Amino acid sequence: MLAWFGFGTILVFLVLIISKKMSVMTALVLTPILFGLLAGFDVQALGKFALDGIKQVAPTGILLMFAVLYFATMLDAGLFDPVIAFIVRTVKGDPLKVVMGTAILTMIVHLDGDGTATFMIVLSAFLPIYKQLKINRLILASVVALGVGPLHLVPWSGTSARAISTLKTESVHIFNPNIPAIAAGIVWVLFVAYYFGKKERKRLGVIEFEYNHKENLSAEQKHLRRPKLIIFNAILTIGLIISLTKGWIPAPALFVLASMIALMLNYPKLADQTKVLKSHGTNIFLVSSMIFAAGIFSGILTGSKMIEEMASGLVTLIPANHANLLPLITAISSLPASVLFTPDAYYFGVVPILSETAIQFGINPLEVGRAALLGQMTVGFPISPLTASTFLLVGLAEVDLGEHQRHTFFWAWGTTIVMTIVALLTGSLSI
Repeated sequence: MLAWFGFGTILVFLVLIISKKMSVMTALVLTPILFGLLAGFDVQALGKFALDGIKQVAPTGILLMFAVLYFATMLDAGLFDPVIAFIVRTVKGDPLKVVMGTAILTMIVHLDGDGTATFMIVLSAFLPIYKQLKINRLILASVVALGVGPLHLVPWSGTSARAISTLKTESVHIFNPNIPAIAAGIVWVLFVAYYFGKKERKRLGVIEFEYNHKENLSAEQKHLRRPKLIIFNAILTIGLIISLTKGWIPAPALFVLASMIALMLNYPKLADQTKVLKSHGTNIFLVSSMIFAAGIFSGILTGSKMIEEMASGLVTLIPANHANLLPLITAISSLPASVLFTPDAYYFGVVPILSETAIQFGINPLEVGRAALLGQMTVGFPISPLTASTFLLVGLAEVDLGEHQRHTFFWAWGTTIVMTIVALLTGSLSI
């Protein structure tokens, strides 16, 4: 019975946000509470589940809050101005080149496997160009979301680490067989970017313009620019990214420290610091509050055991005579599963059940892990409302979550399908 309440929670939540009947934050909080009460849990129990969920996402909330502040400070100080000027000179007002460039830069930056850093770096560089050329910002969000997908299968990403840990194996057994599939996913992303760019070129044309980024800044923006500190800010940012990927300092503490250093050295005057904080305060609040609301959502679903029952219910749907299709079913359903399950819930709750089922039917359980990684919180995480960085993506791109999901879902699922076909052809998966 709990499984039905869990599926009902997810379904109602999706209907509310896609139909725009309720804000995402409100739906994240009220939907699980309503279904929790209907399932027979009292207010005290639901409060405990919600608090546990908030505690779970608190480090991420702190990380994103200060990461947004850090990169906002860098943007105000003009760190990305040379990058923007170079890209504009290169693309020469061609929407096709802009969109293709977005995809390529996203995949290069995402080699570190960190979606949050990728979103902040790429969007900070490209958003002004999209606005100047009047390219649909939904395309920006979609292409960045698609670009991180195949590269998120790298063994040092959090998602792959969960799969490797759950299956008690080594990265070579999970990652290496999927390399051809990853390559196919990259080709698919470039194809979709070309398709989007071609459409925008047809709609807008190639705009021949002399764009001087500095001359298009407002008086307030020019006041906050720190051209003499570009080298220092670049070194600080590179050091930050290296520290982030190496894990020398916990990420939340790292961004708190880095943002304070950036703010103090670029804007030693209290008045300037206040301007920066006020100008980005709304965005910081929206991102951080959404994360804690998502914590309540996942906390209630996890604490009430709804997710556990949902996982068990899904397994019973597989007929014994079709058990050989388990890896294929896992792969095809992996991206939609990103909308239903958090990575922890899926890889620590669903995958163990699926892998045990595979063993019982004589199937290599590692195939289940490889199949899951073809979509669940890899290709799927930038459209999932259960992922904090999704809200960062849509927030920085200045688009609505529901519109982003509708615009991206088909193409993202296409990435998973293409990678699944190649995985089957190369033996990473079998049927």
